[in-house]
Amino acid sequence: MSVKVNHLVKIYDVQRAVDDVTFEAHKGEVLGFLGPNGAGKTTTMKIITGYLPQSGGSVEVCGFNVEKQSLEARAKVGYLPEHNPLYKDMYVREYLEFTAGMNRVPNARKQVDAMIERTGLTSHRQKHIGELSKGYRQRVGLAQAMLHDPEVLILDEPTSGLDPNQIVEIRRLIKDLGKEKTVILSTHILAEVEAVCDRAIIINKGRIVADEPIAQLKQRLQGGRSLTVEWKQAPQAEFFKKIPGLLRHSPLGTNRFRLFSQADTDLREEVFRLSVQQGLILLEMQQEHSSLEDIFQQITRQEPAKQ
Repeated sequence: MSVKVNHLVKIYDVQRAVDDVTFEAHKGEVLGFLGPNGAGKTTTMKIITGYLPQSGGSVEVCGFNVEKQSLEARAKVGYLPEHNPLYKDMYVREYLEFTAGMNRVPNARKQVDAMIERTGLTSHRQKHIGELSKGYRQRVGLAQAMLHDPEVLILDEPTSGLDPNQIVEIRRLIKDLGKEKTVILSTHILAEVEAVCDRAIIINKGRIVADEPIAQLKQRLQGGRSLTVEWKQAPQAEFFKKIPGLLRHSPLGTNRFRLFSQADTDLREEVFRLSVQQGLILLEMQQEHSSLEDIFQQITRQEPAKQ
């Protein structure tokens, strides 16, 4: 494996920001790292990259212990932090050449050209970084993270500030990179995880509460299907009690509701039959399988189990 995290702990005073976290990330895999604000995601990523010391446990990157073999481990990692630190007075190309020199990148000019092209910075390479939009600054940060051709990429909110077209391009780039490298991706955009990642880890209050392939994770949610229904006039409470297989329902507006059922249960026929029977006019009925957002909300509302 490229990254091995074993019983990792980080304590600030009396707070356990990371509490006995264990997982592995493999080459050819894009791993999504999810959790509410303050869950311990960024702290864990900073420890993996060597930016922050742990209080307990161990981390290995490509066989190197991050604490005991720091320089060797860091050489294997490319890191794009959430708050991307850049020298805003430097030109894009100048900054990347400077970064390449710091990392002793072979054939630096050729590699800089390749990264500029790969991250879509060609038309901006002679601009000051301070003149760039936040989205293009993210691209510069991604380019510097990849300059030394690392085996492991740690990306913290990589599409933050990008417009929709740029998001699609960067997601495609991350997906391509995941075929040849180990990518650990932290994001608050759940659709991004579904679009890009092969596997997801959900961390809550410093502990891992889920670690599964995306498809398998989506099957965990009780109420594997949801049905969005809108009537011209809202039904009475008794209406919902008559629907076979309905687990629960929640209002989305005055006359609009979301109905939840097991993955193998289709509520549409019964909802239609009962609506006709009671003289209710249906305006909309749309069925969906549970989204990653549903799973995230359900899992992170629960207290993490002691391991």
